[in-house]
Amino acid sequence: MKERLQKFLAAAGVASRRKAEEMIAAGRVSVNGAVVQAQGIQVSPADRVTVDGREVRRGDSPRYLLLYKPPGCVTTLSDPQGRPTALEYLRGVSERVFPVGRLDWDAEGALLFTTDGELANRLAHPRYGHRRTYLVKVKGDPPAGALERMASGVRLDDGPARALESAVHERADKNTWIRVVVGEGRRHLVKRLCESVGLNVLRLFRPEFGGVTVARLRPGEFRELGEDEVALLRRSAGLAPGEAPARLPAGELPKAARRHGHGAPAPQPAPQPERSPRAMRGRGARKRR
Repeated sequence: MKERLQKFLAAAGVASRRKAEEMIAAGRVSVNGAVVQAQGIQVSPADRVTVDGREVRRGDSPRYLLLYKPPGCVTTLSDPQGRPTALEYLRGVSERVFPVGRLDWDAEGALLFTTDGELANRLAHPRYGHRRTYLVKVKGDPPAGALERMASGVRLDDGPARALESAVHERADKNTWIRVVVGEGRRHLVKRLCESVGLNVLRLFRPEFGGVTVARLRPGEFRELGEDEVALLRRSAGLAPGEAPARLPAGELPKAARRHGHGAPAPQPAPQPERSPRAMRGRGARKRR
């Protein structure tokens, strides 16, 4: 059975579908010894596909990992400025996983890594409008009408934007947590929406992604998703039969972890073979208590 080359590369865990298209256009991909640069070429299991001279084989079992990304690290797989990356917390993972979408440098919370390129494309690409829920800690109380203006739409420097939902989530003594839902992953979108209506953002936290939450994870910890959670994500993306799952009620969203010190926690050592892979700190397994 044939499939588009960029879909094959994404499913093999080489890169997201969008990045695979860029690699093809750059002449880095060959099929049966011939460089291809045209988009949409079809390949079959019998074809030999290479990227930068290395053969690509499609894996049998995709990996799905959820990281509680700490603030103070970038989502990109490498950083020319030498800043810490979220990938460094996945020590012990041998597969070439890549992040689904991104979280800003100073944002924290749910970040999915996978080798399933088709799912990653559906969840991250703007045309599918996947909903993203954030809890934003702002200084003081929101000014009158600010949340309504955010939902009705504002003009940013890269075009109009709006929140699908914006509401007070929880009040503290001097600050307020608001809940903001958006349908795209434009750079710094939530922070810019807040600032456009006069809100001073102190903290940005994504408690869940596609219905999968970071409950019981600490910053820098990750875990493997269970079969039910993968099915939930695939239904959310329209890749599995059945209705898309209902969004989590506001009361079931986990809270952001308490902060201790400044900056991202150091990645922990790789897990030992005898330890359970279900929940790990940083790139290593959580110690038994």
